Amino acid sequence: MSACAAACMLRAPGMASVTIRQIRKTYPGTGLTILKGIDLEIPDGSLTVLVGPSGCGKSTLLRTLAGLERPDSGEIRIGDRDVTRLEPRDRDVAMVFQSYALYPHLTVRENLAFGLKLRGAPQSEIDARIAEVAPQLKLEAFLDRLPRALSGGQRQRVAMGRAIVRRPSLFLFDEPLSNLDAALRGEVRVEIRRLHDRLGATMVYVTHDQVEAMTLADQLVVLNGGVIEQAGPPLEVYARPKTRFVASFLGMPPMNFVDATLERVGSAVRARGKGLDVEVARARLPKADAPSEAGRAVVVGIRPQDVKTTDRAPAPVDLRFELVEGLGFESHVHGKLGEDGAPFVARLEGDEGRRIPKWGKLALEVAPADVHVFDRETGRALAE
Repeated sequence: MSACAAACMLRAPGMASVTIRQIRKTYPGTGLTILKGIDLEIPDGSLTVLVGPSGCGKSTLLRTLAGLERPDSGEIRIGDRDVTRLEPRDRDVAMVFQSYALYPHLTVRENLAFGLKLRGAPQSEIDARIAEVAPQLKLEAFLDRLPRALSGGQRQRVAMGRAIVRRPSLFLFDEPLSNLDAALRGEVRVEIRRLHDRLGATMVYVTHDQVEAMTLADQLVVLNGGVIEQAGPPLEVYARPKTRFVASFLGMPPMNFVDATLERVGSAVRARGKGLDVEVARARLPKADAPSEAGRAVVVGIRPQDVKTTDRAPAPVDLRFELVEGLGFESHVHGKLGEDGAPFVARLEGDEGRRIPKWGKLALEVAPADVHVFDRETGRALAE
């Protein structure tokens, strides 16, 4: 192969959109359907994060994009190419795994160069690519070391570098930070975001960690049981969850849920349950005629950080608390609503939580716009 031909193969990262249409996957012999008709558009140059609990289908979807799994039906397009039945080597994708998958007998430089050598790239091209990527990932001082002489974070950066030097159309990350400790996860997470912003490449990232998902994503995709519950900008998904599952999955501490009934009081609609009597904003109710929802049995969702202490009596949120977790910059107050109501957690700023007695009552209030309302049977938001 000529140097010109090799250089043509090794083009810069493409601005490749990804289209996934009705992808289904059932594992033979188990009857277990992992992907149940997935439809998703991944924009050019975006960092899309697939998030959800174990077994929701996120890694299977990523492996299907990579060509490591074959879907039973549906279509996958990368750019203008239908890659549904193509082998992994023909898809122009690079994958970074949870395990670093480095060759232990090769130096960092040799690990970075390995994929390019397989593609017949000239040595001058390989050297130029490594010289470009190593500073981006702070690997210049480690190029002649073996993987065993590196920390976990450094090994993961080598794995990312090996993908970057190939300049694929699509980068796929399968829980790449899971093997790192908390401090390293934060450090490498920031590096991945910076890397994406520098490269402008299309990336799909799988994680079960909501912090990774919220901080990395341009587009957040929440999966549950093989279906997409919600997709969109992360702050939008967080602020306006379409289902109770999405609301419960994003946020720490998780959203509180309380059985309640909607009642009309004058021109307002209130949600009333054990230890709870709060006004609901019209934006959280169906648009047609919000007051007509009165009498409906619902589940109210309130995030712990959306409550604040109040002197109002009776309290809109009557918390009988029994445990205070002091974290310095905030406190988590655990208890129940009313005498025997639902479990509830309130997050108080600063040392406010430390100033309350160990046992007792806490009067709380919440703004109407921060009261989420879900159908008790379907779990879907009323304002969906």
